[in-house]
Amino acid sequence: MAMPHQDEPTSSSRIDPINPKIYPVPLSPQFPPISKQIELSRAMSASSKSSLFALSIKDILYEDEWLIAVNKPQGIYCDTVLSSVASFLAHSHGVSQEIKVSLPELHLANRLDRDTSGVTIITKSHKVASKLVKAFTDHKVKKTYIALCIGSAPKWKKITIRSGHGRSKFGAWRVYAASDVGRTLPGGSVVRDMETSFQVLSVNGKGSLKDVSEFTNDEGNSIVVEEKAMKEDVVMEDEIVVRAYPRSGRTHQIRLHCQYLGISIRGDVKYEGVYEWKGKTYDAHELHAESLSLEHPITSLQVVIRAPLPLWANQALQL
Repeated sequence: MAMPHQDEPTSSSRIDPINPKIYPVPLSPQFPPISKQIELSRAMSASSKSSLFALSIKDILYEDEWLIAVNKPQGIYCDTVLSSVASFLAHSHGVSQEIKVSLPELHLANRLDRDTSGVTIITKSHKVASKLVKAFTDHKVKKTYIALCIGSAPKWKKITIRSGHGRSKFGAWRVYAASDVGRTLPGGSVVRDMETSFQVLSVNGKGSLKDVSEFTNDEGNSIVVEEKAMKEDVVMEDEIVVRAYPRSGRTHQIRLHCQYLGISIRGDVKYEGVYEWKGKTYDAHELHAESLSLEHPITSLQVVIRAPLPLWANQALQL
């Protein structure tokens, strides 16, 4: 069941009375009021789960002397994974707790939202961290995600959406017009570019898990966002599994673009995803960081790291 959201503020509320300035207008809605209560409950649950979390060998996707890649579980904070890696390495390499401080300096190369599962890379030195962070910043790391969405089955099989991205006056991440990129927002930040390609894998269990392929910009449809999305009068309640190829690395990017396309991720209450579905209540959104492809920061070899699909994705794809 979709939840109503708060009305958009009036245009006058977007003008700073001390330093009058008209700011870009967000094209996606604010968080639904009920999402605050649900998110607080989820955060408390995640804190409890994270306090008990310990990394095991089955969570390790890749390791060498410079990197370690982990399949982060849903509902666990990235910082918890980072601290667990230190304990895991100490134990696996026979290092006692007393001298664990001598372990390599660990850094999160990429971060996932609390409820997003999948590939998380931790570097083992400052030098490797700086190189890998630069690779992410320069968009040289290719990423794919799997999401289970609810809405009307898309008429497209592949699509690319380009928009602006930024924080609104109320602190929420929102979609902005592509033409607003570079404009100043309340608080001094600016609208940044955001681009994601999507591929439909299945609708209501009909479809298949296709191999990850190179997705060129001239494939499928293309949307350049300049106005609010037009919602269909009759919204079907289809279960749609998509693979997302983010071209940029903006906060909540895939979640925002799914919302704009009218196929919000199941359980994603911040972005109009259903909280209850077919008699079940969902305590997290269903988004999974499926793969990362990158040039190794030391060896320069191409490395592809994949995380096994979670249960909800296997069920939806009927694997």
